[in-house]
Amino acid sequence: MKLLFGASQILTCQTSINHYKVGKQLQDVGLLTNHSIVIEDGIIKDIIPEHSIKNFSDFEIIDVKGKTILPGLIECHSHLSFSGNRSNEFKMKLEGISYEEIAKNGGGILSTVSSVRNISIDELFSKMKPRVSEFISQGVTTLEIKSGYGLDFENEIKQLHSIKLVEEFFPIDIVSTFLGAHTYPIEFKKNRQEYLEIITNKMIPHISKNKLAEFCDGFCEKTAFSAEEIDFIFNQAKNYGLKVRLHTEQFNIIGGIDVAIKHNATSVDHLEVIDDDGILKLSNKEIVCVLFPGMSFFLNHHYAPARKLIDSGCIVALSTDFNPGSSHILNLHLIMQIAALKMKMNFEEIINSVTINAAKAIDRNNEVGSIEINKKADFAVFDTDNYTDIFYNVGRNLIYYTIKNGNIIYKKD
Repeated sequence: MKLLFGASQILTCQTSINHYKVGKQLQDVGLLTNHSIVIEDGIIKDIIPEHSIKNFSDFEIIDVKGKTILPGLIECHSHLSFSGNRSNEFKMKLEGISYEEIAKNGGGILSTVSSVRNISIDELFSKMKPRVSEFISQGVTTLEIKSGYGLDFENEIKQLHSIKLVEEFFPIDIVSTFLGAHTYPIEFKKNRQEYLEIITNKMIPHISKNKLAEFCDGFCEKTAFSAEEIDFIFNQAKNYGLKVRLHTEQFNIIGGIDVAIKHNATSVDHLEVIDDDGILKLSNKEIVCVLFPGMSFFLNHHYAPARKLIDSGCIVALSTDFNPGSSHILNLHLIMQIAALKMKMNFEEIINSVTINAAKAIDRNNEVGSIEINKKADFAVFDTDNYTDIFYNVGRNLIYYTIKNGNIIYKKD
């Protein structure tokens, strides 16, 4: 058995019933002091007062004296399977050209698609490895990765196989999501129905049969897929056993929330322009609202109304949305800090939003996201004696250990 001993603070983020937090529950991070965590076979066996420990020789000690322990962080929405460089587009955005305008002129997602289509799976995997390693160095122990930059059968499958290679190579949990409905590829701009049929009749059956993804995602937006088209795709995805998530209400309101509710989506992601009616529809639903303060910061765009969503009883999670175009920010701690500075979320709400609620967004909240007996022994150990330092040290990484299944997989140099 192992013993995580000596921590100044342990933030359990534990829940009473639902394995997620809403409303005032988000204020509670389950703070413990003078406690240790017993680990056996990669699972949390017990959380005990330190004064109760009689024989230290019974344990392999992991010394975390003076440190703050959080559950392993959950990155629940990323697009890190990509190649190419879109720094020129970033310059254009800062000069006043909108994200939508760039997309309409062949930039945006389609420029990344061109790059991904022209590299091998091994090259793609090589580009992903340092990105995953960087997340691990930030205390991330569960990571969702999407396809969506192939936009044809061969290259979407290539992306999903690259995600499988990541899963085999790294010790953290990888959650794979199919995002063939990211936007329409150039060759199908004038024949949308044909691409819809490729997604539903070819891609989804193959992905399901070969277990290449757990989720099917889509982008419901004026420059991408209509609500009716997403509904068509989600019907087939669910027929083949895929759970569904949805990008919606990022720039326009075109009915995505209604489709997500109809299909009992695991999450709705973005919501920068959601209105009061949309918030009311999501209130008290078990659909997680995944918000991206980094995207708003990166694009100088609206911030999602986190305060309204929380106060209305919605389940709120946070993520980097790491991607090459709209949120090229590979720093979950910075995302947490922006949420505190710009979204009127308090520290405790933010911590629960990158742990237990982020786990709920990828349907992993029964096994990770909080420090509770019988859950995985996944921890982010911060080199500070007070969790408020995580927010005070803007842009810095205070991680000392990342622990996955009871094993140290990253240690600060």
